[in-house]
Formats: sequence, structure tokens, C-alpha cells
Amino acid sequence: MMSNNNYLLDCEVIHKIPGRIRIKSNALKYLGSLKNEIEDQIKVLKSVKEAVISDITGTIVVKFKNDDLSEENLLSLLQNILNGYLVEIHKNEKKMKPDKYVIERKLQEESPKEIMRKIIASAVLLLMPGPKGELTGMRRLFNYKTLSTISLALPVLKNGINSIVKNKRPNADTLSSTAIVSSIILGNEKTALTIMILERFAELLTVYTMKKTRGVIKDMLSVGESYVWKQNEDGTVKKVPIEEISKGDSIVVQTGEKISVDGKIIKGNALIDQSSITGEYMPVSKKTGEEVFAGTLIKSGNITVEAQKVGDDRTVSRIIKLVEDASFNKADIQSYADTFSAQLIPLNFLLAAIVYASTRNMQKALSMLVIDYSCGIRLSTATAFSASINTAAKNGILVKGSNYIEELSKSDTVIFDKTGTITEGKPKVQTLQIFGKNIKEERMLSLAAAAEETSSHPLAVAILNEMKERGLNIPKHKETVIKVSRGMETTVGKDVIRVGSRRYMEESDVELLDSVDAAKRMLNRGEIIIYVARNKNLIGIIGVSDPPRENIKKAMNRLRNQGIDDIVLLTGDLRQQAETIASKMSMDRYESELLPEDKAKDILKFQSIGSKVIMIGDGINDAPALSYANVGIALGSTKTDIAMEAADITITSDDPLLIPGVVGLAKNTMKVIKENFAMAIGVNSFALVLGATGILPAIYSSILHNSITILVVGNSLRLLKYNVNK
Repeated sequence: MMSNNNYLLDCEVIHKIPGRIRIKSNALKYLGSLKNEIEDQIKVLKSVKEAVISDITGTIVVKFKNDDLSEENLLSLLQNILNGYLVEIHKNEKKMKPDKYVIERKLQEESPKEIMRKIIASAVLLLMPGPKGELTGMRRLFNYKTLSTISLALPVLKNGINSIVKNKRPNADTLSSTAIVSSIILGNEKTALTIMILERFAELLTVYTMKKTRGVIKDMLSVGESYVWKQNEDGTVKKVPIEEISKGDSIVVQTGEKISVDGKIIKGNALIDQSSITGEYMPVSKKTGEEVFAGTLIKSGNITVEAQKVGDDRTVSRIIKLVEDASFNKADIQSYADTFSAQLIPLNFLLAAIVYASTRNMQKALSMLVIDYSCGIRLSTATAFSASINTAAKNGILVKGSNYIEELSKSDTVIFDKTGTITEGKPKVQTLQIFGKNIKEERMLSLAAAAEETSSHPLAVAILNEMKERGLNIPKHKETVIKVSRGMETTVGKDVIRVGSRRYMEESDVELLDSVDAAKRMLNRGEIIIYVARNKNLIGIIGVSDPPRENIKKAMNRLRNQGIDDIVLLTGDLRQQAETIASKMSMDRYESELLPEDKAKDILKFQSIGSKVIMIGDGINDAPALSYANVGIALGSTKTDIAMEAADITITSDDPLLIPGVVGLAKNTMKVIKENFAMAIGVNSFALVLGATGILPAIYSSILHNSITILVVGNSLRLLKYNVNK
């Protein structure tokens, strides 16, 4: 790491593979509007191919042509560039809310162990006997106990003063600093030390929870293997660093080892624990041809895996990035807690001044300073959201920010996509119907497979699987063309082959009259219809069945019990297919034959009448709708990269019961936060009254105030034990 006096300018390499390096610098978070300019300056290095900055995470990814790029030179260049933007960095940094700024600075500077050491040191000092005899004048300030107390309080004193100097307003540390200094001046180090011990303990609980959220997730998702067994072309294996593995390489993984890449099994079979990715703790059997993910553990068996994604492209790396980004998306109630508590701090100073002016009693005035609303409200709210995100992640639910937890708790409408969401997304061909005298069933299927060969859509996979089961071959063809939400097209010989929906056929002027009766029969059986045309002539239709997911109806019933008023189906399927599935699931309404943009428009209509909408999809063709919803949830999206970007919440397993699980967690989180608000405001207000009247001495006011802070933070910690499966 290269250092600078300003911690914002520190640059650290957080990941590196051949041809690619990721660097983190806090300064990049405040230069979003200038990132293109900075990227261009990085590209002046001859070997740099690409530089991409993410101001959300404060990172830059640099891709380079060869290994000639010096890491030292790159870090030095980046730091020099950032030095040139120092004014902009500090100007944008100051726009952050004062208390939020202080919290984040403390979390970066202090670990739970450091806070615990200071608590113990303060407790030891509290129990030690003070200097003998009455202390007056300068002796009251300059003795070992007073100086030790000031030394332990320095971080609080520093932050309190900085808030006045930099932000032109007091914060919670300013209040604590005033109380500590006043206690020392009055010759009461015990009050000062008690304030420090109890405040530190409340902070310890919050910092511990936040660190645990990051630590548990990273431990759970860590690949764990620094070296892997790479298989050479001659079949021999060699132990190499994971950084040397590239896409297309083969690695051998044995029982007890973690898989280090996303890829496909090309040899062997194994029982794999995928809990780090899906949250499902029952091991899954995997065989040749099936996908596996980095971070998953081989319980038994040996496999050879062809690497398809390495480094930052792995599913596990994307998941870690999502969880790390979550802290930047604050809920409204969290911002309100920060603002509300910050606004009340001047009130304490005003009350202290009024009490002193009225009573001329410094002890009573001191009671006004040791009690503040800020600590309990602010710390417990941050802890609640951190604990909630932690609990969700342990169950394979990845939440991009606390704002989505709050939005979930307010939702009243849930919209489902059909294929791959309500249904399993593993369709199977049931019926083939040909039209025309010069076409056979096998030929029609082979032509359809040619058009669908490069598609990953579940319906395309069903056609390709049927072709393989029949032992057929795909005919030679030209490039395949995707017709978004309609179908696929290619050219075989001189013929244009079109495969897809009825709408696609009608737009292509393909006559469908001959297929009406056969299509009706398929629809009555609940099959999805795929049309196959050669040039302008329909040559066949394929009926595909896709059964509903296990527990999907149970999940919908649980959502209703949680207060969801409207459950809706939006699908690109035909009306009869949509009606059948909506009826089976007892859904409130449905819309059929929709394009992705139509789904997004429907969501806007719901929102225009005041509905709070959750959209649930599998990430295939659902990206616009997931983005437009108040909360977009991608289900089973280890399969689709786009879902990771489009969705606000990602459920990495295929279990639909986790949908009501995360909604229940969100509602419980908001309930806990509201309880904390009531307790913190009620008890602290009561303590202020007792302190102002002299009934409660300053030291007991401090104990009462900090005890309620610890209580509400502890109440938030209950969310770590919440059961999303109940």
C-alpha cells in the first residue's frame, strides 16, 4: 500500500490476475463526475488497455496487455492523479451527513479489539485509587489519573472538536467531550470514566456486528485455496497459484477441497456443499457437464473442472462485491436517525445552559450533557440493518442496501414472472407437430435446434436437449440472430429458419392458420408453444411443459399472511397459458404476451396508484422490470449474470420460500428499529427531567443513558438469530 497523510488518497491492490488489477482508494468515491477524466489519465501508460472506475465501491479496474506493467508505477501514478483532485475530494466528502461521517471514520480506524482494550484500560483506571488528599487548582488537572483519563478520551475529544471546526456544528462526540472535560474540571474522574466505558461498550456492539457481517460473509464465500492442481494437455497435473489460472484451463479438485473457479465438470462426479452460494446446506450431487461455482466444497468425489470464470468474474467475487456495496445504500429511516439525532445534540447544550443559569449548579448542568438521544438511535439503527443484511446473506439472500429492507417492509404488491420464477425453468419437449408434406419431425427439430444453438433461454435448452436425446445433429448454419423476447433466427443453406413466439411469426408474415387446432390442444394441456418456420412457411410447432416450482404456492400464501394485498403475474406467454398458471396459483390478476418493456410499464402503472411493488424474476428478460420496481428480487440467479446487476436483492438458491422469508426479515427489522426509537427517546427524556431537578446525579444519568443505548443495540442484535425459514 502507498500511504499519504490524507487517508482518502491511500491506494491498495485488492486483487490481481494476469492482465488485470483492481485497486481501491476511498478518494474515488467522491470523484464520480470526473471518473472518465481520471480513466483517460490512467490510459496514458503504454501497456494499459482499459481503466474502469466504480465510484460506488471506490475501486478502479485496470486491464493491461502484458506483464510489463509495474504495480509500483501504477499506484504512484494513480496517487499523483488523485492529489490533483484534492479540493474536489474534500468538497464532495463534506457533503456527507456529519454523524455518518464520524461513524464511518471510527469504523475504519478502530477494531473491536482496540475498543475492548480501551474499555479494560478505563475500567482499571476507574478502580484504581486516586491521589491522596484534597486536590485544588492545577493539581486537580495535572495528576496521573486525570492525565490518563484525558489520554483514553483523546479519540472522542478529537472527533468532537473536528466536528465543530470542519462541519460548523456539534456531534455526539462533541457532547461527550464536553461532559468528560466538565467532569474532570469538577474533579470527578469517575463520571468521566463511566461515560467512556459505557459509550465504548455500545460502540463495541455496533462495530462488532458490522465487522461480523463483513467477516462472516467473506469467510463463508472465500475460495480458500491459494494453490490449485492445474491439468496440462498431456494429462499431468501441476500445483500452481490460483492467480495463474485462466479461462479454459482445467483444474483437478479432490474431496475436502474448495473449487476455485466457476466452470463446468468435464470429468468425474462429486457431492458438493453449495451453501456458500445458495444458502442450501444439503450437499448436491454434480456430474460431468454440470456447472460448479467457486467457493463451494467437495464433500466426496473427485472432479476435473474447465474454468469458465476466474478472478473478479466469479460468482463468489460478484456476491462479495454486492455485500460490500450494501453499506452505501442507506434506508430513509437510517438517514432520518442520523439527521434527527444530530439535530437534537444542540438541544443538550441549550438545556445545560438553561439549567445552569437557573440553578447555578454545575452537577445538574452536567446531567444535561451526559444524556443524549444520538447514541441510542444512531447506533441501534445501524446495528439493526447490519444484522439484518448478515442474516439474509447467511441464508443465500444478498441485499444491496438497507434501503431495500425498508422498501420491502412497506410493499403491498408482488409481481411474478412465469418462466424460471413460478415454474422451474427446466422445460421439456412434450409434443411435436409438423405441417407440410416434405418435412419430417426429426428435420423440423434439427432446424429449430440450429436457430436455438447459441441461446441460453430455458425453452431453447429444452429443444436442444430433445435433439440430443434423439441422437440428431445440428445442420450447418450461419450466425444466429436474437430477436429480443420473440425468438431466434438463422440461415441453413438458402433457407431462413425462424423459431419463437406467435407474435414473431406474425411480424415475419408467416401464415399460422394450419396450426390453430393443434395449438389449442397444446394450450389446453398447459404447454408452451414454440413455432418453427422455414422462410415464410410454418413447418411445425413444439409443445413444451414447464411445471411449477415446489413450494411456490406456499410462498404466495405466506406473502398474503404478511400483508401483501395483490399478487400478479406478468408474462410473455399467451393469454391461455397465463390464465392457467394464474388460476392454479390463485393469483389476483395476470397480464400476458408482454415484452420486457411492457412489464416495466405495468410496474409504473401500479406505482402511479400508490402501490409499493416487489418484482420477482430470474434475470432472463426481466432486467427492466427488476430495475423499475421498488424492490427487484432475482430468484436462483447464480445462473444469470444480468440479474446480479439489475436486482436489488438476489436469492441465490431456487427456494421460493425465501421470498416471504426476506419480506418477514424486513418487517421484523423495521419493528425492532421502531421499538428502539421509542425506548431511546422515552428513557432519555425521563432521565433529562430527573437530572434537571437534581434527583439523578450526573454519574447515574450517564449510567442510565448508556444502559438504554446498550439495551437498544442489544435489541438490534436479536436480528442475527432471525429464522427466515419460519
